[in-house]
Amino acid sequence: MTTLHWKLVIDAADPHAQADFWAQALGYLVEDNSPLIERLLGLGHVPADLTVEAHGRRAWRDLAAVRHPDDAYEPESGAGLGRRLLFQRVPEPKTTKNRLHVDLHAGADLDREGEVVRLEALGASVLRHVDEPGGRWTVMTDPEGNEFCVQ
Repeated sequence: MTTLHWKLVIDAADPHAQADFWAQALGYLVEDNSPLIERLLGLGHVPADLTVEAHGRRAWRDLAAVRHPDDAYEPESGAGLGRRLLFQRVPEPKTTKNRLHVDLHAGADLDREGEVVRLEALGASVLRHVDEPGGRWTVMTDPEGNEFCVQ
């Protein structure tokens, strides 16, 4: 059986702001696609209006991704080959509850409530605290309203 590589793609109004939030939330790195972009611009394969400056380097206007710092990536494109979130600009706003969400596990050596406070400082909001026989967690939203849980 073949193992497939995957990434989680998340619609966004501002992919770069979302990438910055999630990179800080997870301890991930914002991908650097500038070598590929500069090469494609130099060859005339893409127009400059498809790009913006982010973090002092050329980036795609409508896409931004974050990757785990320990995972492999393609040096030519900057694209991660492991744990990765890709944010893509879409014209419509989020309107309903997510059908898929990320669970963040604070772990035994981290304080869940402390993580919630840290994430709020980054721009997340608390929706509710859950305390059930099956466990305790906090339901939060990222700066664009996408739900996630902190356990």
